[in-house]
Amino acid sequence: MNKVILMGRLTREPDIRYTQGGEVMAVARYTLAVNRGYRRGEGEEADFIPCVVFRKAAEFAEKYLHQGMKILVSGRIQTGSYINKDGQKVYTTEVIVMEQEFTEKKEDSRQVERASNGFINIPEGIEEDEFPF
Repeated sequence: MNKVILMGRLTREPDIRYTQGGEVMAVARYTLAVNRGYRRGEGEEADFIPCVVFRKAAEFAEKYLHQGMKILVSGRIQTGSYINKDGQKVYTTEVIVMEQEFTEKKEDSRQVERASNGFINIPEGIEEDEFPF
């Protein structure tokens, strides 16, 4: 059985392209930053997992998924290889996404965007004398 379930944040906007030929098909690619669940030293460690989505799901990704958004995906792992322009064999691993879901409200996603600008989000109801600085 080849099944993978991941929850993480999009590292950038999904990149969508359309196949050429008889049957035109949407193909979206995005990368998920998935926390490892343990820490080594300072901060959290994450894996950056490339994901590929096809057809209507790809168009959905282009329209509704954005950088920093936390999503849940399920699919299968696919490996492959190709020869690059220097004649070297390059191995690839990616998740072929079968399902993708939102895991947080739109407002929560906006808070992450605001927090990433270098400022700390302070919850409502905290008094000035409660600040640790």
